Amino acid sequence: LALASDRAPKDKRPRVVALLYVMFLLGMGLSALIIGYLLKDFSNLRLIRVVQGAALFGLVLNLVALWKQEHVKPMPKGQRVESPPMFREAWADFINKGDNARLILVVFIGTLAFNMQDVLLEPYGGQVLKLSVSETTWLTVAWAGGALFGFGIAAQRLNKGIDPSNLMNFGVLVGFVAFTCVIFASPILSVILFFAGTFLIGLGAGLFSVSTLIAAMNLPLSGKSGRGLALGAWGAAQATGAGLAIAIGGATRDIVNAFALNNSLGASLNSEATGYLFVYHIELTLLVVTLVMLSPLIKSARNKEIKSNQKSARIGVADFPM
Repeated sequence: LALASDRAPKDKRPRVVALLYVMFLLGMGLSALIIGYLLKDFSNLRLIRVVQGAALFGLVLNLVALWKQEHVKPMPKGQRVESPPMFREAWADFINKGDNARLILVVFIGTLAFNMQDVLLEPYGGQVLKLSVSETTWLTVAWAGGALFGFGIAAQRLNKGIDPSNLMNFGVLVGFVAFTCVIFASPILSVILFFAGTFLIGLGAGLFSVSTLIAAMNLPLSGKSGRGLALGAWGAAQATGAGLAIAIGGATRDIVNAFALNNSLGASLNSEATGYLFVYHIELTLLVVTLVMLSPLIKSARNKEIKSNQKSARIGVADFPM
């Protein structure tokens, strides 16, 4: 992403980011279809073989992708003599500039909200909705399809000049609908509603990810901070949020289900679905927090748009022939 940001001009960055994510999601969707087909006749040995084969194939593809990715250029003498900036100083310049700190926090909380279900959707479908192992792999296809659709919408809207914060807001709102669908799929045992919710989770997450990334690529910089630091901060916030979300989501499901299945929470909650639903409600709460954190960014974007429109109007009146 840092390489793409350096090479792509500012007006082309939304397309570049969308292309990168489209290829990522196409690969994910295709691999899910292949793995689902290979696991049609499920066994533990077959699962181990498929995982090992996928890991080896992924390693080979990464080596091919890295080959001659970026040519090494000799460093000019001036750069060799000049001492590199201290990370602490560069980070202070970056984080104290404008709304940079708020955006990074929004990325972290929003990623938490969208990713706590990452390792729970498939077992939720298997344990609660009684889907087979092969059928649960289609959840990845549904999620990837939603994310792909979201990236397409984001690329189109960003190319038309919409502010990324507005797309973040829309992505979070889609997330509300998505998790509501997933939650209500359990009591009514609706597989269709479950898959629709999974698709919408991908759609909301796709809109949120692309818009936050574009916002990070266009953050105002000052002092010793650089574009690579901005993208590194975005990546660190997203990776940390995703990792914590998966760990917290899985642990929370296990702890809540341990109490629920022992009848410690009452007969009405003595179900395998209780732990999953508890996590999904936490994600809804985190989406609310994300909206609260996001509102100043949206307000700032609207103020800039109003000032821009007023400036254009003044120029138009001044240039109007009398």
